[in-house]
Amino acid sequence: MNEQARAYWESFAATLEEAPVFEDVLVFPFGADPETQRECAELVLCGKKTATASLRWVYDAYPEEPIPRADVYSVVLDETGSPVAILQNTEVRVAPFDEVSAEHAFLEGEGDRTLAYWREVHWRFFAESCASIGREPHPKMPILLERFVVRYPGS
Repeated sequence: MNEQARAYWESFAATLEEAPVFEDVLVFPFGADPETQRECAELVLCGKKTATASLRWVYDAYPEEPIPRADVYSVVLDETGSPVAILQNTEVRVAPFDEVSAEHAFLEGEGDRTLAYWREVHWRFFAESCASIGREPHPKMPILLERFVVRYPGS
């Protein structure tokens, strides 16, 4: 359990009339490696990253992992495991990989923010995820698309 994330959540929750319990809050870094985690945390904090995507099949393979949904709060961690922001999902939907829009790619805020960049980087990432769960990547693989707002920035 990340006690830093719990304390960070509790300081935010104290500002709300009604807040979910910490156990109902998702806690994670964006990305699979420290460099991506650092970059994405910075993009969230500067307001460029307001969306993310994940492979829907991963939640089927790991049913203990909660599926993101609208209105859920998340504590985002940086590459050191320290909390940097609290997000709240505003929209969650599933789309085939090849139907993810240029708008969504732009809202993810990464690289040059183009759909071509998004597809190149995410294809590699999702192909690795597929390999880890015994699936083959393909253009119609289901992608969970999330949009969010930052509710609590800073440390």
